[in-house]
This record gives sequence, C-alpha cells and structure tokens, in this order.
Amino acid sequence: MQKDEFAVHELMRGECHRFLAACFYLPKKELFAAENLLANLTLSLQDICPDAAPFSRKMEENFARYSEEELAVEYARLFVGPFGLKAPPYGSVYLDGERTVMGPSTMGTISFYEKEGLARDESFSELPDHIAVELEFMYFLIYKEVEALKMGDLELAKEYFNKQDDFRSRFLGKWVPKFCGEIKEGTENGFYSALADCVTAFVQAPALAQGDSVS
Repeated sequence: MQKDEFAVHELMRGECHRFLAACFYLPKKELFAAENLLANLTLSLQDICPDAAPFSRKMEENFARYSEEELAVEYARLFVGPFGLKAPPYGSVYLDGERTVMGPSTMGTISFYEKEGLARDESFSELPDHIAVELEFMYFLIYKEVEALKMGDLELAKEYFNKQDDFRSRFLGKWVPKFCGEIKEGTENGFYSALADCVTAFVQAPALAQGDSVS
C-alpha cells in the first residue's frame, strides 16, 4: 500500500473510533443526523473492518426505530444508573477487579494521556477510562500518525502506530469485550445490542502492520 493510500486508510480508521465514541454519550438524534454519523460509520467500516459493518447497519436501522427519549432511558439504565449500572463503561471495573473505579489501570490510562501532552478538561465529568474517552484517545493517536504520514515522516508515523497497538493491548482491547458482553446481557434494545457487537468486532480486529503496509 502506498503512503498516500495508507494515510487515507488510517484517516478512515480514526473516524471509526470517533464515530463509535460518539455512540457512548447521551444520544442526540439531531447531532447524529447532522454528521450522518451511523451511515458514515458503516461506509468506513466496509473498508476498515468488514466484519463490523453489518452491526453498524443494524445500529442505523434500530436508531431510527426508537425515540430519543427511549434511547436516553436505555443509555441511563446501562451506563449511568442510579439503580446500579448494567454495563459500567469504565475500564478499571473489568481490569482491576471488584468492580472498582479509579483503580491502577485508570492511572495507567492517565499516564498515556499525559505522555501525549493531554490534560483533563475540568468541565468534563467522566472518568479517564470511560469507553468514549479511550476511543477518542485512539482517534487522537491515529490523527497524529496521519499527520506524520502527510509530512513524510514514516518513523514518527510508525511510532504513533505502535502507541496505538500498545494502548489497545494494555487497555482497550482487554476490557471492551467484557464490557460489551455486559451490554448484551443487560439490554433488549436493538441499537445498544448492535453497538456492543460492532465495537467487539472492531476492537478485536487486527490493525494493519504498518511496516508491511507502507511503501
């Protein structure tokens, strides 16, 4: 794969992370429609992760079936509470045991963020290892990789690719399948069930080996 072609591929892969992250915030139909988010997710996944694309199509179909209020109620029941979360969206719950938050693994994610010069926005109320935050961090790393590719700095691009692989293997890839399993067990909502399947397929799919892919 040529450098320019690979940069486009990686840009699309980054967008997949960003689109999926958006699905783990309180659903707003107007915002989804403005970006044609679910259709664009499917379009990108067809190239980046074909195994996940059928699930994003199901997400789009089911998103249209439910009202915004119905989606918001199910979102709260799964991820917010107050009567016990069906699927806590925090990595430490699955990585550190005893369904705890802000555990050692959370400190590990914070260390990753700080090494990239990222600091917590005081207006943001979620924890650092929230599923949306980790997906957005992957998007950030891919964006930096694409920037390096566009500048012709293949060594820097490879460095950012390796950082993605490290973060995914130590954090995101280790806990997200368990988290998505809890979503599947805890919901009968077609949108969130398909989202769980989509994220599982996407996160577990192997990324392209950059050294074998850029010439």
